Amino acid sequence: MLLEIGHVGRPHGLQGEVVVQLVTTVPDRLAPGTTVACNEAQLVVDSARPLPAKGRSHGSHWLVRFAGITTRQEAEQITGARLLAEPLLEAEGLWVHELIGSRVVDQAGQQRGTVVAVEANPASDLLVLDSGALVPLRFVVAADGGRLRVEL
Repeated sequence: MLLEIGHVGRPHGLQGEVVVQLVTTVPDRLAPGTTVACNEAQLVVDSARPLPAKGRSHGSHWLVRFAGITTRQEAEQITGARLLAEPLLEAEGLWVHELIGSRVVDQAGQQRGTVVAVEANPASDLLVLDSGALVPLRFVVAADGGRLRVEL
């Protein structure tokens, strides 16, 4: 299973560089030599550097050059594409793909619903439940075997 790590934006300059908006908190996903999937193809990162954060969330936009993409016209062909990569293996933390389908229970043990999506929100990502309820991710106090315990 591949996870979305970013989106390719507009080309930058004439040498094939593109603006990439990361949707991950791990900037090493764009380290030189890294391979990502894009439009059913594999791209290798040649170079990446952060763009200054002019009115954007800091560190989310990068200038990236991929191997084999050397002209603005080639860069335009991947504009709008999603970048995908293998999940990282970490013992700690909650991953969106692991949250989907989890049952949410409150501190009293009452079933609140099942997670159908995770919505990005500046204050805290929100769990979207099948009941229509939204639960800030920061209220999750424990996760075990497909069950999330929340403190509301």
